[in-house]
Amino acid sequence: MNPANYTTISFPFLGLELNPGRSFSLGPLEIHYYGLVIALGLLLAVLYASRRCHYAGLSQDDLLDGVLWVTPLAIVCARIYYCAFSWDSYREDPISVLYIWNGGIAIYGAVIGAVIGVIIFCKIKKTNLPALLDLVLCGFLIGQCIGRWGNFFNREAFGAATDSFFRMGLYNTVTGVYEYYHPTFLYESVWNLVGFLILNDCYPRRRYNGQIALGYCAWYGLGRAVIEGLRVDSLYWGSIRVSQVLALITCLAATAILIWQHFREHDPAKLMK
Repeated sequence: MNPANYTTISFPFLGLELNPGRSFSLGPLEIHYYGLVIALGLLLAVLYASRRCHYAGLSQDDLLDGVLWVTPLAIVCARIYYCAFSWDSYREDPISVLYIWNGGIAIYGAVIGAVIGVIIFCKIKKTNLPALLDLVLCGFLIGQCIGRWGNFFNREAFGAATDSFFRMGLYNTVTGVYEYYHPTFLYESVWNLVGFLILNDCYPRRRYNGQIALGYCAWYGLGRAVIEGLRVDSLYWGSIRVSQVLALITCLAATAILIWQHFREHDPAKLMK
């Protein structure tokens, strides 16, 4: 390893040294890998949802209509969430909040925006909200699993310094030293993949509409609450890691509801199939 090569990313436990670029040119266009990976995650999530849209009583055309206007709302809310808890970076130049191409979005904002969009969509289409949330949030895990690799190309969303088996090597442009960190983007990607496999397997056997959505909230909330504690770029409200607290509250609330629902009787006739 030549530490002078400050773009190199290494995973010693795998014996890997990688030097991915951040973008590539396509004619006059510069395509950023971050955006490309996010788009791929969204595409796979939509393909998954389109195969199971009957569980929410929707046609594929209805689903695609929803995607076309829920997606922009999710992006806007992701930006609002990030900027709201990083306001010191925008206070002197508020118009820069609009410069989304400079980076700065938060996945929890995207989830909140998507849920708001789904609620509105259900009102318009008069479909079952819990059933549609089952579909959307299970698919969301695919997008999150793939999308986290955009952080890899951007060399961001990593954790504190560590000498653990899973450490990732990066050049620290502040200290001028090649250092090793927790690859928290990788932890979250793997956690989301496992969560998707579990929830996808449970999907056909769910007992009531909304069960998969609650499972998502419990699973993702637990993982994010732990992983967020390792990160060095958390969004804060005072001394509170906002996303960590939100994740923990979400996990506990969803788990409590799942336990409560487990002991209730459910009418199979009400389950969207």
